[in-house]
Amino acid sequence: MSDDSISRSDPVARPDGGPSYRVLGCATEHPNHVFQVRTPFNHRSFDALNATGVDLDVVSPTPFAPPVGPYSEYRRVPKTEQWGSYRVHYPRFLYMLPKRYFYQVSGNSAQKRVTKYVEETFETPHDVVQACGFYLDGYATLEYCKRHDVPLVALSHAGDLKNFDRFNDTVQSHIRETIDYCSAVLTVSDELSAVARRFAPASKVTTLPIGEDPENYPTDRREAIRRELGIAPETKLLLFVGRFEKEKGVRDLVAALESLDRDDVAVAAVGHGGALHWWFLDRLGELRHPAHAYWQLDPIAVRRLHVAADLLVHPSHFEARPTVIYEAMAAETPVLASNVGGIPEMVVDGETGVLVPPHDPETLAETLDYLLDDPERLREMGTAGLQRLLDQQWTWKRHAQRLNEIHREVLRA
Repeated sequence: MSDDSISRSDPVARPDGGPSYRVLGCATEHPNHVFQVRTPFNHRSFDALNATGVDLDVVSPTPFAPPVGPYSEYRRVPKTEQWGSYRVHYPRFLYMLPKRYFYQVSGNSAQKRVTKYVEETFETPHDVVQACGFYLDGYATLEYCKRHDVPLVALSHAGDLKNFDRFNDTVQSHIRETIDYCSAVLTVSDELSAVARRFAPASKVTTLPIGEDPENYPTDRREAIRRELGIAPETKLLLFVGRFEKEKGVRDLVAALESLDRDDVAVAAVGHGGALHWWFLDRLGELRHPAHAYWQLDPIAVRRLHVAADLLVHPSHFEARPTVIYEAMAAETPVLASNVGGIPEMVVDGETGVLVPPHDPETLAETLDYLLDDPERLREMGTAGLQRLLDQQWTWKRHAQRLNEIHREVLRA
């Protein structure tokens, strides 16, 4: 292999001056200049890890694009691009639909093409592979790891574990094979770690929270930001951030808002995908309350909305630990959320926010009504949320430090 074929991010000097090590990161769901707001937490995790001084290469397997149709825009994804502090490579693989029948074909193609791409593009082997999930990411790197005896660490955000029983037998076997090989099985919540222990010994399972950095949220400019957004001082701004789909509770949210009989409410909804996109926007437009929907909004703009909001409303049906709640905590915004998954690990009911049952728009509306009548309590819960974020060290810097520690434990084993 010639020197010209080696392509990696420039290593950052370790803050403690210690020796670095080489990481191959793999995230099928990673932002690019076509899908700029897709799963930003994967990018933030790699960016924070790179800041610890590792030598980082990142691949984001990307489907071949059909010539026409809704997925043809994938052809605009570049071969490589700089993203934050590192360079991302987008090797193509065959993604077959419908997923319930052909997901194993997609996994096999991703594994074959990622293995070949990594061996031809980078200096190999790496010291450790960090995958952003077990399937497709972990499985896509599995052959490379086995061939070069490289340890694999995978961090699940819920999808592959909580949807396990929905996959066909072949995909389930691929997930089990990946977990069996993993040196460390990481999840973002304790609730999800309990699920992971169905597949891996407890000694191999660790909860590794993600987080947010409060210094990125201009809370000192809250009133100015609200003026710029045209929000009157007496108006209560409700914020929803997530995919516009049934599982995120958007039908429940609309039903609750329709029954909310008050004149001091405005709604901001930020989305980046989902089958109910147009339904949700149409229903928001029919509300008596002013409502603004934003599609694929830049993260900086989302932070401004968090700062401006009086309350984050997150009525999801299932979750691990949603990034949007960390963001609200960093912005000192209280949270009204469903009591599902890992959310109770984040939100202290009655202290940093309020938890309600999922699938219950009536209770959601009643809770909204009494919370909006007590702005002082909302401010106190927002302040307590930020303090909890800091006390628990739910920041990207701490996330990366802990990930670095786990890598070194694996390398010493």
